[in-house]
Amino acid sequence: QVQLVESGGGLVQPGGSLRLSCVASGIRVYLNTMAWHRQAPGKQRELVAFITSGGRTNYADSVRGRFTISRDNAVNTVYLQMNSLEPEDTAVYSCNLQIGIKTYWGQGTQVTVSS
Repeated sequence: QVQLVESGGGLVQPGGSLRLSCVASGIRVYLNTMAWHRQAPGKQRELVAFITSGGRTNYADSVRGRFTISRDNAVNTVYLQMNSLEPEDTAVYSCNLQIGIKTYWGQGTQVTVSS
């Protein structure tokens, strides 16, 4: 059974940093494309970043240069390092992967950027 559990969210001031974690069970993160999405109140969910099994990464234009996605195969975890946070980054962040036609999501973690 695939399970994804996010953590690391919280309240941070503009310009601050947070590191989100997504611990996976039931799959090996290095064998799959893992992604982070976010959804702000009243807005559609958007793809923030992904990392492929080969280690290729890509980012939304709005976060490129500020966010970094990575993984630690030893602990089967995907991370999202977020620097220079802006109020517009406020959202619920979720990790996900797709296997065949099935998509798996974690429960999400709230990130609030406010002074």
